[in-house]
Amino acid sequence: MNRADGLAAVREEIMRACRDAGRDPAGVTLIAVSKTFDAEAIVPVIAGGQRVFGENRVQEAKAKWPPLIARHPGIELHLVGSLQSNKARDAVAFFDAIHSLDRESLAEALAKETALQARKPLLFVEINTGAEPQKAGIRPQEADAFLAACRDSHGLTISGLMCIPPVEDAPAPHFALTAKIARRNGLALLSMGMSADFPVAIAFGATHVRVGTAIFGARQAAG
Repeated sequence: MNRADGLAAVREEIMRACRDAGRDPAGVTLIAVSKTFDAEAIVPVIAGGQRVFGENRVQEAKAKWPPLIARHPGIELHLVGSLQSNKARDAVAFFDAIHSLDRESLAEALAKETALQARKPLLFVEINTGAEPQKAGIRPQEADAFLAACRDSHGLTISGLMCIPPVEDAPAPHFALTAKIARRNGLALLSMGMSADFPVAIAFGATHVRVGTAIFGARQAAG
């Protein structure tokens, strides 16, 4: 697969979706999700001008990104996968944004590390809009209380919300619900939409879209 072409096609689709929604494309950040892909696959996407990338695992990102960052200044890394509390130190040190804050113990660990390291990555709270038992995230009815606890008990600055709709559902109601929770809590950022549904997410106000397959092709097996 020509990944530079994939990147260009995704950018064009973002432009079209923003035009249809009456939005400024500058208000949508494309996160190229490079999880499981090696440097050889990533370099053509960097060469195409992409500077914001998403990874699922702290250890995988730490193993492959430092040489790439050294050669290509201005790279921004987002952790889009789940985060264990015992990896909070490395995540705060390495990532510019964390999209998967989903429980009290992790809020506590992130609060400790942001204070110790004097680093403040963007933080997104993950909302489990479908209340799926197998999936991480805060239930929608618990979101307001959790956001208040992050702010008041842990002193965290939450910048936005993230969601992953159930695969069998139409995504629009899930994006609408996430946007509604964000609005009533005064949060400006919405991490919503992946390869199959990011134009819909943009229509509902997504500020960050997480696109992997449409750029990189089918996932490689995780090692």
